[in-house]
Order: sequence, then structure tokens, then C-alpha cells
Amino acid sequence: MKHTQGTAILAAHKYLLDNYPEVFVFGQGLWSPWYVGSTMTDLDKIYGKDRIIDSPVSEVAVTGAAIGASLYGYKPIVVHPRMDFMILAVDQIVTQAAKWSSMFGGQSHPNITIRGIVNRGGEQGAQHSQSLHSWFAHIPGLRVVMPTTVKDARDLLIASVLCPDPVLFIEDRWLYDEEDELDPVGEPLVLNDQESNILIEGSDLTIVANSFSCLQAKRVIEQLERENYSIELIDLRILNPLKYDKLVNSVKKTGRLLSIDGGWTTCGVAGEIIAGITERIDPSSLKTRPVRLTLTDAPAPTSKPLENEYYLSEEKIINTIKDMLN
Repeated sequence: MKHTQGTAILAAHKYLLDNYPEVFVFGQGLWSPWYVGSTMTDLDKIYGKDRIIDSPVSEVAVTGAAIGASLYGYKPIVVHPRMDFMILAVDQIVTQAAKWSSMFGGQSHPNITIRGIVNRGGEQGAQHSQSLHSWFAHIPGLRVVMPTTVKDARDLLIASVLCPDPVLFIEDRWLYDEEDELDPVGEPLVLNDQESNILIEGSDLTIVANSFSCLQAKRVIEQLERENYSIELIDLRILNPLKYDKLVNSVKKTGRLLSIDGGWTTCGVAGEIIAGITERIDPSSLKTRPVRLTLTDAPAPTSKPLENEYYLSEEKIINTIKDMLN
């Protein structure tokens, strides 16, 4: 059956709400496509307002209340329609949820899943366009998941909610309309077993990317295949904890590494990938220096022409690949 990424996330919610009575959803604008796209359509009508709880505008209160509920056996899904405003709940996420199990010797686990939605472009400007995944990937005790494919959007959300640890599940609205065939839900994935996926195999260069950046890379590779370039594409999927085996083996094979990320350059995921891989391989196995492509270290502009320059383009990815190979 054909699904968009948005309806795949909706299907994950239905599966969880149907099969796990301890699951409930808590957040702002859960009924509104303007807030959550197609990911929550009619859930309040199907499951009632005691399980689909549209909250007041208080990110910190909603997140804190959900963490408390998780410690009493519930499996809450907290929805923050904009990651920018999720910053208000950082103390609850970083100081409480991520540290709880460690502080209490593993005897208690905050089984909470937090959906952080990235909204970018559309002249929304600096305060509505931030993808802060590298911040949260820095935090021990907090799992960070960033799906690219339609299937992963559904299956990794289910795995996140069933995981006993706190999980930040980050979605990019630029992916919501992507379509693919989706089989019925099978045996749920175990989140701890998940790692990066090789989406396209190749021999000349390795691209490591995540979320929308991975989709851009996939489109570029499909174009360059017509020019006989052979490029391997790895979708990170899980940003914390990072598992390096597939990444290292790929770069040993190709000898070239391009790391692409939709965050900023400084202290970002793209740089972490380069550091983590190059620490694990003999430098002599590299045919050229690793390269990262990211956003410019500047707040997002409001003007459309400036946005066109600010956000990473497929043309820039193509030119970078050709420079590295030629």
C-alpha cells in the first residue's frame, strides 16, 4: 500500500494505540495539519481526547508531565510541532529524562518518546527553522532517531515507543510528502539493534547523510549514475548511539568520504562522522581528504532568494562529488 511519510507516522500511532493501552499522545495542535501535517489525522476522533491530549502552550510542562507518567508505566508520545520551541523543555529532556536511569542505577526508566518536528523554508526565518539534532545527539542517555525513508518513519517510531529509554524522534516536514510502498506492520524492530543502512551501493565514494539531506543525496546519485559514477549512500538513521562498522567498511572500500548534514558546520553531526571514521581507519586508505557539506554557520534568513543560497542544493552536492572524484 502506498504511503507518504506523514501517513506512515500516522500508521505508527494507530498501531501503538491499538496494541498498547499505556500509549497516549500529548502536545500542541494534534488535530491541526498546520502543526503536524498528516501525521495525526483524526486520531482524536478515533481514540478520544483522553489518549490524544491537545495541550496548552507550555513545552516544559507537557514534557515534564509526560516524563512523570512514563515513570508510572505509561508510554507517552510528546509532540513538539517545532523543534525551536522544544528548547523550552531542554531541562526536562536533558537533565531529567536522559539522566534518570543512570542516577537510579538502572532501576527506573523514563519510557518517553519525544517527536521533534523540523520546519524550515517558506521564509519562516531564524526562530522557526532550526534543526537541533546535533545538540541532542551529544547527550548520553538520550537516544536520537532521524528517519529518512517512509518505512523507517513508521517502524522506527514504533521501536522508539517500545524502547525503555527516552527517545528523541526527529522528523523533517520536507519529507512528509515522500511516497513509497509500505507493507503491514510486522514484528516491531528493537531499537537497540538498529544502525545505519546502505541505501545505494557504490565503489567510488561514500556519502553519509541523514533525514532530508539523505534524500537529496539519493536524488543526486540517481542523476550521476547516468554519467557512470558509482557512489555509496549510507543513511545514518540513529544519531545516538552512533555505530560505525558499516561507515568504516564503506570508506575503506571507496577511499573517499562526503558527510552531508542539514545542521550547521561547527560541532555538527557531519564533522562528528568524519572524526569518528578517520579515527578508525588508516589514513593511507583515503584517496582524498574527507569533505562535509552543511548549512552556513548563520541563522536562517527570511528572504526567499537568501534561503535559496542558505539551504544546501543538489547542484552543490553534485559539484562537490565531481571535485572529489576528478
